[in-house]
Amino acid sequence: MDYLYTLSGFAVGAIVGLTGVGGGSLMTPLLVLLFGVHPATAVGTDLLYAAMTKAGGTVAHGRKGHIDWQVTGRLAAGSIPAAALTIWVLSMLPEGSNAISKIVSHGLGFALLLTAIAILFGRKLREYASRHDDSPLRQCCLGKITVGVGVVLGVLVTISSVGAGALGVAALFFLYPKLSPVKIVGSDVAHAVPLTLVAGLGHWLLGSVDWALLGALLLGSLPGIWLGTQLSAKVPEHILRRILASMLVLIGSKLVFA
Repeated sequence: MDYLYTLSGFAVGAIVGLTGVGGGSLMTPLLVLLFGVHPATAVGTDLLYAAMTKAGGTVAHGRKGHIDWQVTGRLAAGSIPAAALTIWVLSMLPEGSNAISKIVSHGLGFALLLTAIAILFGRKLREYASRHDDSPLRQCCLGKITVGVGVVLGVLVTISSVGAGALGVAALFFLYPKLSPVKIVGSDVAHAVPLTLVAGLGHWLLGSVDWALLGALLLGSLPGIWLGTQLSAKVPEHILRRILASMLVLIGSKLVFA
């Protein structure tokens, strides 16, 4: 079974390299629906997987000056406490019950549907935000709104391991339309590392991390990401994103309405 996990990690890594999204939104449902991994274990393992893989991206973006640390700090000010509080709430649920499994499964489905919307309509959201950049609400409360977005991401990511990528980028494009795309992506990646690390360690304390599974996924995903990055210039990105969004809608609907 380990080689199948490694192969799956390679496939998901290649998609991430090609499109820039799809890590948690594909890896977690793949583990749950295809391999039958317990939802909480799939989420906890994928969170630490994301923290490790995105740490390298943060270093690369940081060296090139592609991170707005103020924006990253605002998001983290909301997401880190929200992640810790969510872990505490999950720890209060009765052991041996199906409550955690149901919460994670439905939360995962909901997050996948939101991610699909962000992928499909991200450009229109950016265009709308650019036209309304001088709105009074954005001018007076941008910092507080960013912290609030961080809170939402913290809860979603902790429950589902989904949201730190496509949703975070979509939110930042909407809130900061004048910030360059490369800084949007760099800031989002930098924010994802502490968030997924805190949430992943919290799941580990709850006993929801499979270290052998984590190693098998990393073994496949790292070369997959490299290959996908090399091929990204040769494959039409808009087609891949539409296919990915369609897959997420189908998977998310299955999990939400199961």
